[in-house]
Amino acid sequence: MPDTKPDFDIRAFRNALVEWFRREGKDYPWRRTTDPWHILVSELMLQQTTIPTVLGRYERWMRQFPTPGHLASVDEQTALRSWEGLGYYRRVRSLQAIAREIVHEFGGEFPDNPEGLKRLPGIGPYTSGALLSFAFNKAAPIVDANVARVLARIDNYSVPVDSTEGLKYLWTRAENLVDPEHAREFNSAIMELGQTYCRISAPDCLLCPVRSFCSAEQPEMLPVKNPKPEITRVEHHDVLYLRGKSILLARCPEGKRHAGMYRFPQREDDHTLSLPHVLKQTYSVTRYKVTRYIHHVTESPAFLEGEELVPLDKVHELPMASPDRKALNSPVLGKLLDHIR
Repeated sequence: MPDTKPDFDIRAFRNALVEWFRREGKDYPWRRTTDPWHILVSELMLQQTTIPTVLGRYERWMRQFPTPGHLASVDEQTALRSWEGLGYYRRVRSLQAIAREIVHEFGGEFPDNPEGLKRLPGIGPYTSGALLSFAFNKAAPIVDANVARVLARIDNYSVPVDSTEGLKYLWTRAENLVDPEHAREFNSAIMELGQTYCRISAPDCLLCPVRSFCSAEQPEMLPVKNPKPEITRVEHHDVLYLRGKSILLARCPEGKRHAGMYRFPQREDDHTLSLPHVLKQTYSVTRYKVTRYIHHVTESPAFLEGEELVPLDKVHELPMASPDRKALNSPVLGKLLDHIR
């Protein structure tokens, strides 16, 4: 690791990056607006979700909730249902909490300073920097995975970027580099550089627009990160129980990952060992690899807390995580459901 930051002309670096972005920057819907609500929505959608997935949902979602007031006025189930398919549902809960704060405490207007933004629930340094720079063109730093990769390579920085020391270095560096006159374009540019020329594998150093400022000796080896936790394999056994034209579902309690959302009721292994499964699913959740078996039961199971019979014609209105919705829409379960509809 270098003892000091590489010595280069910061103004020239800013100009090179911004000029490149003006020529080659991609056109996304959230780059066509300076409305802080629209920008906030895009930022939360883009957390842990790919750009193509967000492109398919962003404009439709914004038509449903064009202002904080629109989201603030609906119940949580409606908000959760609107987010279905994007995953990580804490994001839409956070959005709704922010929307209500904006409406009730700020008269529907976003604060344009760090102090005011810190008063909003769930707004951390990255989101604050994104709002200040993209909505208000203020010189605020942002550091995401793409920015961290660009900065680590430019500075040939080999301390793990997800360590306390590494994060402090990156945020300080980003604050020193951001263009005070063109913050919106600069932050968009440095993020996009990490998505394109300075990508994770096979960085295109030869054509990089800021290659003359880069001191990376082995760019493909940077950034350094702490080892990831091992993947944990888990197995779930759920039941499919139908009575008349209703289906048994469980509402996830508060404090759980999918709080307020509906899912197939889960049972311990010994309750389902003798039952054949009608559907098997595999999916990943953070560091967990989940295998789920859904067992069709014909005799009424004992209902547990939070479980209820829901009319089948109302199920589409309920918020559900993607694996549960996919299971309901699968051909196998579809045949069973069609018999009683």
